[in-house]
Amino acid sequence: MTEIQPTLRTLSRLVGCTPLLAVDVRFRGQARRIYAKAESFNFTGSIKDRMALHVLRRAHESGALKPGAPIAEATSGNTGISFSALGRALGHPVTIFMPDWMSQERKDLIRSFGAQIRLVSAAEGGFLGSIRLSEVWAAETPDAYLPCQFANEVNVEAHATTTGPEIWAQLASAGLRPDAFVAGVGTGGTVMGVGRFLKGMDSGIRIHPVEPSNSPTLHTGHKIGKHRIQGISDEFIPSIVKLDQLDDILSVDDGDAILMAQKLADRGLGVGISSGANFLAALEAQERLGPEAVVATVFSDSNKKYLSTDLMKVEPLKPGFLSPEVELIGIGQAIRVCEVCLQGEGKVRDCGC
Repeated sequence: MTEIQPTLRTLSRLVGCTPLLAVDVRFRGQARRIYAKAESFNFTGSIKDRMALHVLRRAHESGALKPGAPIAEATSGNTGISFSALGRALGHPVTIFMPDWMSQERKDLIRSFGAQIRLVSAAEGGFLGSIRLSEVWAAETPDAYLPCQFANEVNVEAHATTTGPEIWAQLASAGLRPDAFVAGVGTGGTVMGVGRFLKGMDSGIRIHPVEPSNSPTLHTGHKIGKHRIQGISDEFIPSIVKLDQLDDILSVDDGDAILMAQKLADRGLGVGISSGANFLAALEAQERLGPEAVVATVFSDSNKKYLSTDLMKVEPLKPGFLSPEVELIGIGQAIRVCEVCLQGEGKVRDCGC
């Protein structure tokens, strides 16, 4: 553990403490503001760096991950990129098991960090097959470590100790308190962890999980249909997701999410498809609470991992889409926070950042 501590400290300074953007829009003719964490500012450009770093730190502390031991994980992309970069930085060989239909950029980035990648076809079981194959690999590999992001409570802890407190502190620095938080569910770590912290601060804050209406896994309990919002709604409800601790599930059509992400990029906010879904869901949550409600969400990553996907194509409009009713005005404010002014319990001290 001693040998990797300096590297862990360095990596910790490159993960988290991301800006909170105040995005101003006109929705259905009315001025609105949504707050979104710009998670592309993390080490590898996504929110998954928070979880991956926290899991690796805890695993080293507990001895579950030995120095130089191999790491493997099943992932839909961003987690694989995070574990590849962070794992290699800490001196571990990394193998990623991933469905073969994920974007080419994801695959190339994982390989670029020196990790091995095992692509899993639909015939081999897709996402669930990726998990099974990673478990077989671990059983056959001495000292192998599996983060098991879908079942690992440390995933939730990562967001309860970083993302949640940051959102609370950043809003507090502007004299605000959140009324609701929304986030798409992949592993569920973000919505459960942020929800745990925010509910602890104020039990009245609403916490909404988000999923594609094209494939409503959370509503049905199992995989139905297909969707194009990579990173959320895989093929099952992860065990760390406790729906009875959350508020209403919000659903967004993948085409609507693509159009919203394109609209955000047109004003300089290059985000991924799940961020478009999160933004529309945040507007829906605000619509329920009132136009002045303070609603926060996350822009999970940038648009750079989606250049080969439908995000870069013309998306047809469908009846009921919300994105055509959104007129993007711009970024009204970018609230920063750092480890100096974030003092636990969601309190902020002015450090000039």
